[in-house]
Amino acid sequence: IADLHHRMRRTPYDANRMLEVISKMFNLAEMWGWRDEHSNPRRHIAKYPERKRERYLTREELQRLLSTLDYAEGILDGRILEGREDQTPLIVHRSAINAFRLLAFTGCRLMEIQTLKWKYIDREHRILRLPDTKTGARAVPVSQHVIDLLTAIWSHADTPQENEFVIYGTLPLAHLADLQSPWRRIRKAAGLEDVRIHDLRHSFASYAVSAGHSLPMIGKLLGHTQVQTTARYAHLMTDPMHKAADDIVGNMLGG
Repeated sequence: IADLHHRMRRTPYDANRMLEVISKMFNLAEMWGWRDEHSNPRRHIAKYPERKRERYLTREELQRLLSTLDYAEGILDGRILEGREDQTPLIVHRSAINAFRLLAFTGCRLMEIQTLKWKYIDREHRILRLPDTKTGARAVPVSQHVIDLLTAIWSHADTPQENEFVIYGTLPLAHLADLQSPWRRIRKAAGLEDVRIHDLRHSFASYAVSAGHSLPMIGKLLGHTQVQTTARYAHLMTDPMHKAADDIVGNMLGG
């Protein structure tokens, strides 16, 4: 294990995730009585330092992503969008398109959207009532735009009414299991090859900061239980504060 970890040292994030998976495997083996307690060989292997990676979509990049999703949807519906007539068709599962839109506009975690069920949606109060998330049960307030997206998904002819999952999969009664493969195709077509799915969540937070919302409010929207988790976005608050300062002084000078 140590040798494998060392050979992966040039990609510390991947090396450390590998350690976590192996550690979990051995911990389960101990819990099930297949190994002696405290025998996990990963215990004495230190993780590599990781450089925090923060990637936020600009407005132009977000529009490219949304346009690419529209294009992919148009292919499925038999429509070719203007200006894309000569482009190679982009074929992805309709549920993947729906998932990426919902992730972009809710700030939810991948699994929260991937396993979202219709019964969790409170349309009247515009809330997603998620019973089991990374931080426990939580209620996610959403915009009217998200409710409209969900309504469009439900009413689409391709949506299997007997499937309880919003992001329905290829198998009956199951959610779509793989979103990474379609994401790689979507981001390549959009020219966003360095963007991960989780960066949609970071981008949602960055737009919330730019709109002037407080860190505690943003933390509640994202489902953070620790203040320091949301504090990573604090540095983004300087731009709206500079604008506020300019507006105030401009008003003082009669501008």
